Amino acid sequence: MKKIIAAMFVLFAAITAPQAQAQISVNINIGQQPAWGPVGYDHVDFYYLPDINVYYDVARAQYVYPNGNQWIYGQSLPARYRNFDIYNSYKVVVNEARPYLRNSVYVAKYAKYKGQHNQQIIRDSRDQKYFQSAQHPQHQQWEKQQTKVIVKANNNNRNNNSKNNNNGRNNGNDKRGNNGRH
Repeated sequence: MKKIIAAMFVLFAAITAPQAQAQISVNINIGQQPAWGPVGYDHVDFYYLPDINVYYDVARAQYVYPNGNQWIYGQSLPARYRNFDIYNSYKVVVNEARPYLRNSVYVAKYAKYKGQHNQQIIRDSRDQKYFQSAQHPQHQQWEKQQTKVIVKANNNNRNNNSKNNNNGRNNGNDKRGNNGRH
């Protein structure tokens, strides 16, 4: 009986181990998130905009909106949303592939957020991790700082390599220290 229980435990561990390992991976896409996105998220697949029932695909930088019975991808919102203020609307982070295919779930779950305007957005954040967003007002200064850091690191590497090379030379002296004379 103990052997059967042990075998079942080993089988269970083998089946669940790959799933647990897959959940450990971390993906950060702060630099891809738009300036109107809410702060506090290192990774976002989609934003759901409950005010207008539209999604935004962060990786593709495109909106996904209903058009009859279809969901359409577009670089910008259609004309019917021309008065919509994306900076002042509530955004729900959805980390799921193609959430619009389960739209009724999101409509029901997040209807209470319609009309809310209390999220801090990336554009207004002073947290330096958001400066990497190309639309952030501090982005250019952040890029300059990153360039300085890279240049400094490269110079340090060159200096260290030069020191290592010099330490290995005997500067014309042989091991006896008599400038190569015999």
